[in-house]
Amino acid sequence: MTTATITTTRQSTPSATPATPATPASPATPATSATGAVRLAHGDGWFTACDRGLLTPGRGVSVLLPDGDQAAMFLDRSGRVHAVGNRDPFTGAYVLARGLLGSAGGRPFVASPLLKQRFDLATGACLDDEDVSVPVFAVRVE
Repeated sequence: MTTATITTTRQSTPSATPATPATPASPATPATSATGAVRLAHGDGWFTACDRGLLTPGRGVSVLLPDGDQAAMFLDRSGRVHAVGNRDPFTGAYVLARGLLGSAGGRPFVASPLLKQRFDLATGACLDDEDVSVPVFAVRVE
């Protein structure tokens, strides 16, 4: 799995709302468009992560967030873009962007490349330990 680090520039929008952990993308801002800029909600606004055309289905990329933290962004095989925290809570390593994508019960997940725990891409919940989760970032393609 190829991993690329994408440096972002923060672009605030007055009507934007901040993302909170375990908040999936809103249906009003679908993340399934085939072209356009991929934007993540973080802090008090939205910022552009990359062009949608640079993402490869089934592969993840690391995104450097404006506050220095990291997100793992994925384009699933159905064309939907997802973003979760890149830090594996079991090891502390920033590796989830290098994880394997799959689905369980029709819901997409990423499996950590280290210890193989699976994290739901919509909720951030660990499918193998209900007490553990990763943050989820709202995504939109404009």
